[in-house]
Amino acid sequence: MFQTFDSAGDPAVGKPRVTALRQWLADHGLDGFIVPRADEHQGEYVADRSARLKWLTGFSGSAGVAIVLRDRAFVFVDGRYTLQVRHEVDLDIFSIESLVDNPPAAWLRDNLGKGARLGFDPWLHTISEVKALQASADKTGTILVPLDRNPIDTIWKDQPEAPVAPVELHPIAFAGELAKDKLARLAAAIGKDGATHAVLTDPSSIAWAFNIRGGDVPHTPLALGFAVLAADGKHQLFMNSKKFSRQVAAYLTQLADPHEPGEFEAAIAALAKGGAKIALDPVLAADKLRMLVEDNGGAVIAAADPARIPRATKNQAEINGSRAAHRRDGAAIAKLLCWMDRQKPGTLDEIDVVTRLEQTRRQTGEETQMPLRDVSFDTISGAGPNGAIMHYRVSRATNRKLRDGELFLLDSGGQYQDGTTDITRTVPIGKPTEEMRERFTLVLKGMIGISTLRFPQGTRGSEIDAVARLALWKQGCDFAHGTGHGVGSYLAVHEGPQRIARTGTEKLLEGMMLSNEPGYYKEGSYGIRIENLILVTPATQIEGGDLTMHGFETLTLAPIDKRMVRTDLLNRDELHWLDAYHARVLAEIGPMVDGETLAWLEKATAPLPHDTKI
Repeated sequence: MFQTFDSAGDPAVGKPRVTALRQWLADHGLDGFIVPRADEHQGEYVADRSARLKWLTGFSGSAGVAIVLRDRAFVFVDGRYTLQVRHEVDLDIFSIESLVDNPPAAWLRDNLGKGARLGFDPWLHTISEVKALQASADKTGTILVPLDRNPIDTIWKDQPEAPVAPVELHPIAFAGELAKDKLARLAAAIGKDGATHAVLTDPSSIAWAFNIRGGDVPHTPLALGFAVLAADGKHQLFMNSKKFSRQVAAYLTQLADPHEPGEFEAAIAALAKGGAKIALDPVLAADKLRMLVEDNGGAVIAAADPARIPRATKNQAEINGSRAAHRRDGAAIAKLLCWMDRQKPGTLDEIDVVTRLEQTRRQTGEETQMPLRDVSFDTISGAGPNGAIMHYRVSRATNRKLRDGELFLLDSGGQYQDGTTDITRTVPIGKPTEEMRERFTLVLKGMIGISTLRFPQGTRGSEIDAVARLALWKQGCDFAHGTGHGVGSYLAVHEGPQRIARTGTEKLLEGMMLSNEPGYYKEGSYGIRIENLILVTPATQIEGGDLTMHGFETLTLAPIDKRMVRTDLLNRDELHWLDAYHARVLAEIGPMVDGETLAWLEKATAPLPHDTKI
C-alpha cells in the first residue's frame, strides 16, 4: 500500500514538546519562535525529517504555521483545515488563527510589542515571507532573530535522517525534450534577467530541468537538492551522491558539476564574493540564501524561478502522456464505482474504498504495461460528515462506514510515469435528499461553466474563478478553497504558478494543466466536490468573433453520478455538455473494461432526459 492510515496528528503530543521548546527559548533569550509547515525547498510535501509542525502540534495538514510564545501558542491554517485542525491539536495549548484573514505578519502587529524577540529559521521562510514579517516587526519594535540552528531539531531526539531515495532518469519519450536543451533555454533566460546565476530551490524544477525523478517525499517523485544554473552554462547540482547509481551519476556529470549538499552554502558564498548576480525567486527561495548572497558582497536579482513557466506549459509528449494516464485512471475509477454500487449500504468503510481503489489502479496499470508508481496524494475518502472536511485524511481512528442516505466523497489520484492524475467524484449511498441533489447540481453547473469557458489570451485564473461559483452564489452558498490548481507531469499534483482562484495572478497559457473542482460543504452532514483535470488549448478564432480565444480540454474520464443531477436546474447547453462528456467517457474507456463493469458504464453514461425548457 502507498497510503497508510495511522499517521494523523496526535493532540496528546503537544504539551511536553511545547514545554521543551519554551525552555529552549528561555535559555536563549527569545520570547517566541515560528514553526512553518515547510522545508528548505518550500514544497507541499516534506520528508519525515522536516515535519516539524506536525511533530510539535499534531497538525498534519499541508499548509500551516505555529507561533509559540512564552505563555501562549497559536496554529494558523486556511479554510481547508478549519475542521481538521481542531481534531488534531490540543486546544488547551493552541489557539486557532486564520492563515488567510490574519496571517503571521498581520498577527504580529497586534500580539508582539517593542523589544520582543521572535526567532525564526531562515531556511524555512521565503524571502517574501520574511520581508512581510520584518515590515510588521518594524512597526511594533519587535526584533526578528534569524537562528543558525532550528530549536526543533535540538529537542526532537528521534528526528529521522534525511532521505536518500534513488534517483532515476525520466525517459525522453515522456519528458519530450532533452535535459541539455532545457538547461540551455534556462541559461538564456537567466541572462535576460540580468543575472549571472539562478538558484533552483524547488525540487520539481530540478526534476524537470534535469529529466530526473526521485522518492524523497511522499507521493511526489522528487529528489531533494539544489541547483545553481549559470548563464554561461557552467551549472552545479547539490544532491546526496548516495542517491545516484553509476549510470545516473555519469548522466548528471554531463549536465552539471555534482556536489554534496553540505557544500551548498559555501558555494553560494564563493559566487557572491566573486561578484555574482544571483537570481532568487522571492516566493520560493529561502531567506537564508538572500542572507548568504548579501552578506558576502553579491547582488540578489529578484526573479521568478526560470523553470516554472516552461515546466507548467506542457509539451506534446507530456500532453499525450497525460491523456493516456487519464484513460487508464478512468478505467480504474469505473471499476471501483461499479464495485461500490454492488455493495449494500453500511458494509463498506472509508479504508475499504481506499484499499480497493489502489488495488484497482495497480491492476489496471499492470494490464496496460504502465505501472502505478504511487498515489499522487493521500486519498480523501469521506463518508457523511467526514466529506465536509475538505482535506480529510482517513485514519483507523476516524474510519467511518458508508451509510444509507449519506453522500460519499472520493478525491484521489495516481502517479504514472506518463502522467499525474487527480479526480473527485461524489456518490450517494442509497437515496440522496433533494437538498443534496440541488447542491450537487449547483456544483456541477460551476464545473461545466469552467469546462466550456472561452477566454482571451492573457486571462488570469483570478478572472474566471467566479464562473465556478456563480450558481452557488445565487443560492447564498460558496466553497472555501480555490477552484483549480496546476498539475505536473509525473511530478507534483499541486503545481504552480497557475491556478484558478482569487489569488490566481498567473496568465493561463496554452499547455497548462489545472484542476476544475468546485464544491459545497455542509459541516457535520456532507461534502460535495466534482473534479476533472483540464488542459488550456491553443487560442483559436470563434466564427464571427474579433479575438482568438483559449478554451479547456477535459482530460479526466469517469462518469459523474446522474442520480445526483437535478435536470430541471441545468440549461440545454449544460445538459448537452454532460451527455457529450459521458459519450466520450464510454468511447474512450469502454474498450478498457468488460463484463459487469462495461454494463455498469453503459448505464452510467447513458443520456439524461432533456425536460428543461431553458
